[in-house]
Amino acid sequence: MAHHGAWDNIAQNGLLSTEALIDKFEITGAEKSSLTEQRRAESVPIQHDSFGIAVIRDNKPMSESALSRCLTDGMTPTDWYRTLNGLVFFWVRRERLDRLLAARAYRETPHLVIELDTAKLLDAHAANVLLSPINSGSTAYNPVPRGAETFSSIEQFPYEYWRRKRGNRRNAVVELTVQYAVPHAIDFITSAEIVHPGGKTEPLHSA
Repeated sequence: MAHHGAWDNIAQNGLLSTEALIDKFEITGAEKSSLTEQRRAESVPIQHDSFGIAVIRDNKPMSESALSRCLTDGMTPTDWYRTLNGLVFFWVRRERLDRLLAARAYRETPHLVIELDTAKLLDAHAANVLLSPINSGSTAYNPVPRGAETFSSIEQFPYEYWRRKRGNRRNAVVELTVQYAVPHAIDFITSAEIVHPGGKTEPLHSA
């Protein structure tokens, strides 16, 4: 799920984490720190003479006070935001994406929804994949603990533990992330569409 105007940039430049996007747009210093180390209450547009305009998504589902209470391993909110902003995020189940689209903060605006071929993505980027058993970008409702061990490589992810804890394999992994960027993402994208308020869809790409 991305900003509704992001398709052309994604098709051309791949999927970029917040950190990678900021680097590409040559943002440095205090402005970079404010974008990568703090909660973003609203989406933030950025501009570059050569690359045009891009929008960095908000962190609305995150509460600073709740995050401070649920962090472990001595991590601070700044550490956590820096971690999240260095990753490209994918839901592994459509149901979670649909819940986010229907959330109060997002239901009244259009969004770009992209689906990828996971096998092809892993063939190219498995070494840079980190898995999470939780929704790492939300502290809504009953925020679960999170810290340095939340994101694991495929080999180190405690799959059997989470499968048994949740009673089925479908819920063992919640997020699949790729560190920094997914260049040439167009090679793995099977569909892209704009989802408008009310559920109407506008196809943009189909492989």
